[in-house]
Amino acid sequence: MRRKAFYLFAVLALVLLATPAFAQAGAAGPNPENIKWTSITAGFAMAIASGLCAIGQGKATASAVESVARNPGATPGIRLLLIIGLALIESLALYTLVVIFAKV
Repeated sequence: MRRKAFYLFAVLALVLLATPAFAQAGAAGPNPENIKWTSITAGFAMAIASGLCAIGQGKATASAVESVARNPGATPGIRLLLIIGLALIESLALYTLVVIFAKV
C-alpha cells in the first residue's frame, strides 16, 4: 500500500512540475493566419457541440416517452426530470457558444 502511494505521488509531482517546462512564449501580436484558423475551428466546434447536444436530447426524449408509456402514473416526475435534463444538455451548446464568442 505504501509503495502504491509513493508511485501515485511521484507521478503526480512529475506531471505537475513538468508542465512549465513545455510552456511557450506568447506571440507578439495578432497573426491574420491564426485569426482565419480560429474562425474555422470555432465553426467546427459549434457544429460538433450542436450535433452532440441534438443526439443527447433525442435520446433523453425517447427514454422519457418510453418511460411514460410503461408507467403513465409517473408522468409528472418524468416530465420534471426530462425538462431539467434537456436544460442541462442545452447549456452545453450555450457554453460552447460563449467560449467561441470570448475567443473569436
